[in-house]
Amino acid sequence: MITPRPCLLSAALFLAGLTGTSAQNAPVPLQAEAGTLGADWTTPTAAGVTYVTVVPTATIASQNPGTAARVITYSVTFPGPGTYDLYARVRVGAATANDDSFYYGNGFGTKSPTDDNDWITINQVAGVGYTTGTQVVDGAGSAQNNVWKWVNMSKIGGAETPISFTVAAGSLTQTFQLGAREDGFDIDKVIFGQTGLYFTVNNLDNGQQGSVNPPPPPFTPVGPPMATGKPKFLGGVYSTPQLPNFSAYWNQVVPENAGKWGSVEATRDVMNWTELDAAYKLAKDNGYPFRMHVLTWGSQQPTWIATLPAAEQLAEIKQWYAAVAQRYPAIDFLEVVNEPTHQPPGPSSGGGNYLEALGGSGTTGWDWVITSFQLARQYFPTTKLMMNDYSVENSAASAQRYLGIINLLKARNLIDVVGIQGHAFSTRGLPAADLTTNLNTLASAGLPLYITELDIDGVNAQNQLDDAVQLAEYQRVFPVFWLHPAVKGVTMWGYRPGHWRTTQGAFLVNDDNSERSAMVWLKSYVKTTVLGTTKTDDAVVSLAPNPAANGQFTLRGTAHLNTVRVLDVRGQLVQEVTLRNQPAVQMQLNVRPGLYVVQLISGQTVSSKKLIVQ
Repeated sequence: MITPRPCLLSAALFLAGLTGTSAQNAPVPLQAEAGTLGADWTTPTAAGVTYVTVVPTATIASQNPGTAARVITYSVTFPGPGTYDLYARVRVGAATANDDSFYYGNGFGTKSPTDDNDWITINQVAGVGYTTGTQVVDGAGSAQNNVWKWVNMSKIGGAETPISFTVAAGSLTQTFQLGAREDGFDIDKVIFGQTGLYFTVNNLDNGQQGSVNPPPPPFTPVGPPMATGKPKFLGGVYSTPQLPNFSAYWNQVVPENAGKWGSVEATRDVMNWTELDAAYKLAKDNGYPFRMHVLTWGSQQPTWIATLPAAEQLAEIKQWYAAVAQRYPAIDFLEVVNEPTHQPPGPSSGGGNYLEALGGSGTTGWDWVITSFQLARQYFPTTKLMMNDYSVENSAASAQRYLGIINLLKARNLIDVVGIQGHAFSTRGLPAADLTTNLNTLASAGLPLYITELDIDGVNAQNQLDDAVQLAEYQRVFPVFWLHPAVKGVTMWGYRPGHWRTTQGAFLVNDDNSERSAMVWLKSYVKTTVLGTTKTDDAVVSLAPNPAANGQFTLRGTAHLNTVRVLDVRGQLVQEVTLRNQPAVQMQLNVRPGLYVVQLISGQTVSSKKLIVQ
């Protein structure tokens, strides 16, 4: 947590009047807006949920609410004496670490809003909590911000030691108070549940009693990785939330954030290699391919480089390349440039502002990309060099634009493999046939394709976790990537809660390691699907003469082809011919002399040949 700011919290009340011995331990739900709210609290309603939140004010105190306007008071009647834990259904706002703290009273009774000793500070709620129905709500969990989640506030802490609440016989009605700390923290309800019982998300959502039986131990997956023995790898991203049971599922490694320049050298000449070292070691210890993410990008770059003169920037870029090459001599795949069509290293915040130091757009429109790859080929002469981008698979125009950059690099022998991120926001709603067509376009360069950051969301239209929705989308999208002959490997961009798209339900296993339906299907599909192998150059088809004078040439051995396309080095379509059982085809191009790519398309298989026109 960073600077204290007004945050919100609230809880409310809705009591169940139960009698008899069986009711002594009944949980006590409090609807947040049912208390007496101080003037700084509001009660919005969104998506059917009425909750409390605090308006931003100038009053910010680090260990107490500061004013009575930032306090909510409840009168709570308990069904019987005992000790109770405090649970809360909360939502942390977009500012995460600046939206995730509040106070509750240090015991029952009316508290002074300015006395630190009267309040328990709860902080660091952004990365904890539970959302899945069968999960037991304990002191951890990994639910993120912008989702409604349950947290055991008697166990979480994060600033001060949390407490449970003791109710004495004869004093069953008590005053309970909440206080605001940071704005952006929303509270739907709180529940007092008997200490020692185990409450699941479903129990708390429905006001049900907890269980005396502890939850079963976490599920332990059994390896080896599901793509073991396959001609393609199925890899995973390295980060602390994604590390548990990694080698039971995945057989390729890429760091999520640890390899970004801004993570390694946030302070000039002070290098933090710790997490990147660990990711590299995991790969090399297990014989998995290692992909370095990433040398050049327009996000998460060191802030200090943005204001340096261009010559000094270029010197620092070379030092960065050299340092990575020296420390990690056995990188299998190197992302030289990430997201060139979306986030070049320009003047935007965190962008590095060093695009011009690499040559800017230049005569090709992509000189800065070419320079980046020239440096990479110099410092990493034996490593497979990759370019990576997102949403290049979801439209023909985007695929052609990306192909143009690929061909510029290929003509200079600077690129070895092509990265396609494959995020859910790119594949959702895209027909499988269109996805295949765009993959074919990118494959026409004759280079292996890799799906580098695959994720598929798992929530329904009501933004609720929905295994059936995720399963159906996996069954629709994953085979398109996995079966495409040009795709040689797929990397999942997270699979556990803590995933960058946790809010969208993109994780494949739950906090307790139990597998969602899509993971169960994925394991079976990958293990049982037989993959064929194809060549990137069709040896059956001959092209002559090559070089072709005046653009005239003949293709023979084409009876099995559906389509022939000719592209220039920018990826622009020059000519397309549809074939049907034609053993030969004569081509006449009205083009300038230069290098061209001839695509040979048979169903979903795309191969290519180089053509020189004189």
